[in-house]
Amino acid sequence: MRLPNLFRRKSSREMAKDRLKILLISDRVNCSPEMLDLIKQDIAKVISRYMKIDTQNMEIQISKSSGRGRENKNPSLYANIPILDLHKIS
Repeated sequence: MRLPNLFRRKSSREMAKDRLKILLISDRVNCSPEMLDLIKQDIAKVISRYMKIDTQNMEIQISKSSGRGRENKNPSLYANIPILDLHKIS
């Protein structure tokens, strides 16, 4: 079994890819990349109270979901957050 290298630095290719994803997402929902970064930090802060997460590989996505009819297009937040360890909640 191979363990992931949690302390490795991202390559410039991976960093550019992440920046492009953030830019595309922010353009789709009319939200600035800075705002998306703040949302990501806030999510990480709240969830890390209850479990250990991999913030380096965490991904968030905001998309406009289509509801009933054309006028009901509400933004939706999707998060992919790798969990490293669950804390005991007492």
